[in-house]
Amino acid sequence: MSTATMADVIDVESAEVSSAKLPVVHQRTAIATTTPADLLRIAVEKGADLTQLSTLMDLQDRWEANEARKAFVSAMAAFKCEPLEIFKKKTVAFTTRDGDTTSYKHARLSDITDAIAPAMARHGLSFDWDIHQGSGSITVDCIVTHQLGHSKKVTMSGAPDASGKKNAIQQAGSTITYLQRYTLLAATGMSTKDEDDDGAGGADDGDDKSGKEVAGKAASSNQAATQFYDQKKFDANKDTWREMVKSGRKTTAGMIQFIESKGAKLTVDQQNTIDSWGHEHD
Repeated sequence: MSTATMADVIDVESAEVSSAKLPVVHQRTAIATTTPADLLRIAVEKGADLTQLSTLMDLQDRWEANEARKAFVSAMAAFKCEPLEIFKKKTVAFTTRDGDTTSYKHARLSDITDAIAPAMARHGLSFDWDIHQGSGSITVDCIVTHQLGHSKKVTMSGAPDASGKKNAIQQAGSTITYLQRYTLLAATGMSTKDEDDDGAGGADDGDDKSGKEVAGKAASSNQAATQFYDQKKFDANKDTWREMVKSGRKTTAGMIQFIESKGAKLTVDQQNTIDSWGHEHD
């Protein structure tokens, strides 16, 4: 009869423990919660060489960048759910070189920033601009950044705004403000809208229904009388106009003003086509 010694028992127990596998659930949990930072810490504790540490540090950088990117996308999605409205409050009217008078409305830079800055901050987002000038052109970069470091940049360029009687500094300032407005709108995916004013807000309480009907008919009559730019002429000239915008000789707003100064308003689709020329390199 063989007799087991204490050493035999210890050896058998050690072998069983070393060969035993963790439950599947435990293994998955360990993999899910281990980050490159954990691996880097373990490597340092075990005295890994510089090559191994460098590889783990690169892995950590990529992991952090990916986490920052996902946080940025999530924050932007939450920001887009904010009930924001940016109205065109600024009216611009001027006399063209041909002696005609034209006017339009747009949202000022302050209208845009006042509307979106607080909402962006609530989701860990911020924005700023970099401005570059040279060779007769001004370039503005709008950078939207998340608090974890991921950012998105939109760039637009244009020539100094020589319309009116502006001096050199005013010409540069006008173009910079214009580019800041449009790069910020593009970077955040926002748009402006006309103020919803059908006349009721400015009417006296005593106005009767017949007066409103007359006003409505007059508005309809004015709309019907509006002459829009002929689409065939637009298609024939748009390549030339596009080159003028791309070369910086005119901003998109300046091009729209120039065309409409001839007496016919552009349709919404035509205006959107011209505006898209300024975003082709976004």
